[in-house]
Formats: sequence, C-alpha cells, structure tokens
Amino acid sequence: MGMFAYQAMDTEGRIIRGNMDATNLSDLELRLKRMELDLINCKAARQQTFSLLKRPIKRQDLINFCFHMEQISAAGVPLLEGLADLRDSTEHPRFREIIADLIENIEGGLQVSQALARHPRVFDRTFVSLIMAGEQSGKITDVFKNLSESLKWQDELAAQTKKLMMYPAFVGTIVLGVTFFMMIYLVPQLVGFIKNMGQELPFHTRALIFVSNIFIHYWYALLALPLLAWIGITALIKTNPRARYKADEYKLRVWLIGPILHKIILARFATFFALMYASGITILDCIRLSEEIVGNQVVAGGLHRAHQLISEGQGVTASFQNTGLFPPLVIRMLKIGETTGALDVALRNISYFYNREVKELIEKVQAMIEPVMTVVLGALLGWIMLSVLGPIYDTISKIKT
Repeated sequence: MGMFAYQAMDTEGRIIRGNMDATNLSDLELRLKRMELDLINCKAARQQTFSLLKRPIKRQDLINFCFHMEQISAAGVPLLEGLADLRDSTEHPRFREIIADLIENIEGGLQVSQALARHPRVFDRTFVSLIMAGEQSGKITDVFKNLSESLKWQDELAAQTKKLMMYPAFVGTIVLGVTFFMMIYLVPQLVGFIKNMGQELPFHTRALIFVSNIFIHYWYALLALPLLAWIGITALIKTNPRARYKADEYKLRVWLIGPILHKIILARFATFFALMYASGITILDCIRLSEEIVGNQVVAGGLHRAHQLISEGQGVTASFQNTGLFPPLVIRMLKIGETTGALDVALRNISYFYNREVKELIEKVQAMIEPVMTVVLGALLGWIMLSVLGPIYDTISKIKT
C-alpha cells in the first residue's frame, strides 16, 4: 500500500486536497468515493515526506471520536453509519481519511479494535487493548465513555504541567534579559565613571567589572552554550538507554519539580490501570501496558519488576511494595482493593487524591516562584548598586574630610 497525494471535488464543488494510503489508483478512487469525493488527479508520494507536513491529530480529536462512538453505541446506531456521520462532520482532513479507512476495514470484516490497530500513531496499544476488551466483554459503550473521560483528564493534566513549566521559563527569561541589559549596557557606563575617579576599587566592584566583561566579549557563548548543552543532552537521552534512565531518575529527585512529577506519573498510572482493569484486562496485561504510558523509565522498571513478581506467584500488594518506588498511600489502597476485589475503585481513589494534590502543589510552586525571582533580581541590582555607589560614597567621604 502506497501514499497518494490527491486533488478531489466534494458534492458542493469545493476542491479538496490531501493524501491517503491506497493500493492503486482504483483503490484510491473507491476510497474517495466513499467519502463522497470525486478524484480529479493524484500522484504517488512518499509517506514519510507527507508525515512531516500533515496536520497532527491532537488529543481533542480523540476525545471527540470517543464521545461520538459512545453516543452512537449507546443509542443503538449501526457502527458503520455512525462512523460515516463522523467522517462527514469532522473538519480534520487527516482524521477524516483515517475514519474512512476504519469504515473500509470494518466493512472488510475486521473488528473495530483490529481496524484501529492499523493506525498505531493515532491509536496506541493501550487504546486498542481497551477497545478489544470492550468488544469481548460487551461493554464497548462504557469503554468509550471511560476513554473519553481519561483523555479529558490527560488534557487537563498536560495543561497543568505546561502551566508549571511555562511560568518559571517566562519569568526566568525576563530576569536573564534584565541581567544581559545591565551587564552589557548599564554597568560599563557606570564603571567608566568610577574608573575616572582614580581611586582603588573594592573587590566586589572588580568582580562586577570582570563579570560584565565576560558578558560583553562572550555574550554569544553565554547564549549558545546552554542551547548546545540542551541539544546534546537531549540527543544523548534519546540514543542512550542508560542516560535516559539516569535523566528520569534525576527528574524524580529535583527540588520542587520532582515530587510533583512523581505524583503526576502515579496519577496517570492509577487512572489507566483502573480503566484497563475495569474493562476486563488481566492484571498482568494492565501492568505491561502501564509500562508504556507512565513516561518514566524508573517507574516503568518498577512496574516491570512488579509484573515479574506477580507472575512468580506473589500478591499484587507485596509485589508493588517490593519495588520500593510506590509510596505508602498506593500500597495501602492496592491492599484494600485486592482484599475487597474492587481494585479499580481503589486505583481511582489514588488518582483522585494525587490529581488534587498536584493542583495544590502547582499553585504553591507558582506562588513561590515570583518571590524567588524577585529576590534574585533584587540581589543582582543590590550587587550592582553596591559596587557602583560604594566607591562614589567613599570618594565623597574623603572630600568632606
């Protein structure tokens, strides 16, 4: 199957351009016909080239997809008719093509989960496994509902995490800009005046001149080195598994950010574990799939060890406790869930608790950042004023005497 760039016309006479997977020209025409599009012309194209240019499918698109599927399955609307309605109503060209491909594959005899699995970049293994479990248990409506809620929660969590990172970055950029302005423009003018006074300069003034000269003569290095270091560390983490593990371990230990990140990971793990377990997926499969969604090699390694211990015959609570990565709250709730048989309820309680705590911690960190940045900027200004005004005050004092 190859990738074709096509130009087609819809029922209202509008020209539609896009790209689509198809076996040949006839297959492309047939697929477009099912989308109520008439092919005008097309050409073969490499899929990799277009993957860089096409509009990405975002989490909001998946939320709309799950909500729509939940509604049509709950209302008893035939699956293919519901997918056709969604295909015609969606404005995302790439997602419309994927839905058209789902319709064709389901008409060809595939299950919904099998059709979704043909698009791993859009529907990951956890998503497909949940749909498969819903098909086998007959709870496909509940699975789509839970998926929609989980994706919304993920979206809110991503927004909170972004909020946590963006504010310090914004304030830090302002402080950095002020520092460059002072060291490159303001300090040299003041220092020139001080040197003309002809007196011996104190140590803190000489230190200020030294730092200012570094900013003046090596400003490009001060800007380029952090960027080059970030690019190098990122490339090392992507290519070296040990470096990635160490980086993930450091993320969990870094001051202020580490505890918040750890709770975010635990909340994500608990949410998806509960969702998968409630859908009928076995505990071992839940843990195996959770390794892929936690987004941290240290926690994923702990889950892998728990998976091995459970497969060797240990209980769920004891296995998670022996990893040494999960706090007492998680262990206690797992024990309650394992004893009562309501493991999914216990995990949802963990998710609720950590989600609330993450929101509170983010607010506290944001409240701390502003005074910390103010103190840093104030200390910098105080150093400059002391270094500049100190010699001037000494000169005036000598004149009076």
